[in-house]
Amino acid sequence: MTDYRVNRGESQEDQVTAAIENTTSKVPSSAFLALALASMAVSATFQALNRKHESIFIGQWAAPFLLLGIYNKMVKQHGSDGRNKSRGESSYSEGFSSYRSPESSYSQTAGI
Repeated sequence: MTDYRVNRGESQEDQVTAAIENTTSKVPSSAFLALALASMAVSATFQALNRKHESIFIGQWAAPFLLLGIYNKMVKQHGSDGRNKSRGESSYSEGFSSYRSPESSYSQTAGI
């Protein structure tokens, strides 16, 4: 079976993405949560005022704001592209030292 996974370091993001991540990483993650909660509150207000279309439109903003917050948090924790830092910072892969691929676990349980 062919393995199509991209291994760490095989490809990198372009400089535009790195510049965007550098700028947005300065935004606190709580700002994205506040934006999501605010969009839900505004949506509920429009719903109470019987403005259904505006309510649905604004209410759909909550999920993208939460996803942007998760992405922002991941960039802050792992850096752009999740590459190792050369200045003695901890490695991204340290948390995965006990990970076993499914292929290796199959071969260990095949002695039934």
